[in-house]
This record gives sequence, structure tokens and C-alpha cells, in this order.
Amino acid sequence: MKKILSMFRKVCQEYNLIENGDKIAVGLSGGKDSLALLVALNEYKKYFFPDFEIIAIAIDLTNGKNDYSQLINFCKNLNINLEIVPSNVFEIVFDIRKEKNPCSLCANLRRGLLNSKAKELGCNKVALGHHRDDLIETFLLSLFFEGRLSTFKPKTYLSKVDITVIRPLLYVEENEILKISKDLPFIKNICPADKHTQREKAKDLLKMLEKTYPSCKEKLFNSIIHKERYNLF
Repeated sequence: MKKILSMFRKVCQEYNLIENGDKIAVGLSGGKDSLALLVALNEYKKYFFPDFEIIAIAIDLTNGKNDYSQLINFCKNLNINLEIVPSNVFEIVFDIRKEKNPCSLCANLRRGLLNSKAKELGCNKVALGHHRDDLIETFLLSLFFEGRLSTFKPKTYLSKVDITVIRPLLYVEENEILKISKDLPFIKNICPADKHTQREKAKDLLKMLEKTYPSCKEKLFNSIIHKERYNLF
């Protein structure tokens, strides 16, 4: 956790992600990344300025079929309030719409519910658990499937809902999160599309590239975050 917190602090300070008086909603999916984010944010609150408030929000995609008891206890131990929002996202995506590529619609519905709940609770920021590998994979997905150079930013203001989205784990490698995952009560992913997505293909591509060019992930990351290295039209 020490290395995660170090990278967490670095990105927060470089991009001014957290400010005094913020009320931050953590999108808690029940996966290792969002749980690691919640722990890191709570530790950051203890030891570093500024002073801010944390609340956790879980979007129940199954309308009550998921067991959140472990997450409830986990948040209680951290003295963080957990709000569970029931929804029929899975029903819409898989039964009604029967999406062949469900991830985009599912993500949009989840984010809409998360942002609305955060706003309702008086939050001005929403924190998401995207890490360094997610950043690179999204860049590859955009390049190969959209034909453009794009990925998400550490900090994005959403004017329609008046919410700022922050990603404090953006400098943290997934391997560092995996090291602490045994101590986290993550919920098993019951999505029918799990491990069968374009993102999974991007993960496999990145692994293949790393075998051939061992430092390629580091260079891809640096090429993304250092804009002055671009030499494009």
C-alpha cells in the first residue's frame, strides 16, 4: 500500500485532484480497483492536506441479486458511509437491448446513475478506480477501434451534471493493486461479458507487446502523459 499511496499522492498533487472542502463520491463496483481506491483515499485523508469528505456509492446492476454485506462491513470499518443504488442495468443491456457489445452502454448507464446519486448527496467530485494499465489499454482501444489518439484524463469536469471526475490511481500499476487484493472483500464479477470484451483483447495485446519489447508499457505511458513528446500533424 505504501507504493500505491506514493503514486496516489503524486497524481493528486500534479493535477490538483483534491481540494479543501471537497465531498468525494467513490464509485464502488466491488472490484479490486475501486476498493483499493477507497482505501488509498481514506489513508490520504488521514495523513495529507487538504481536508475532505468521502462517501462510497455502489450501483447494484442486478436490482438486488448481489450480496453487498461484505462491502457494507468493509466501509463500516473504514467509517465511510456506503450508499447502494438499485438498478436494472443488466436487464436493460442483456435482456431488453440484447447488446452484442454491452460494455459501452453499461458504462454509460452506470456513470449516469453514479453521477446523479453523487449530486443528490451533495458531492462535487466522483472518484473512479482507473489505474495506469487502464489508461494504456484505453489508448490502444481508441487507436485500433476508433482510429484516433485518445484516452481518459486524471480530471474531467462534466458541465451537464456539474460534477468533476477524478482518477487518483492513474499512476498506479495494476500489479501493485493485485499485491493488496487478498486483503480486499471484492465481489465476484457476474457480468455475462466478463473476460470476453475488447478491453480484454487490449490487455492480451499489451502482454504480447511487453514480451517482445519489455519496456513498451512504460514508454506508452510516458508518451501519453507528456504532451510535449507528441510530433503529429
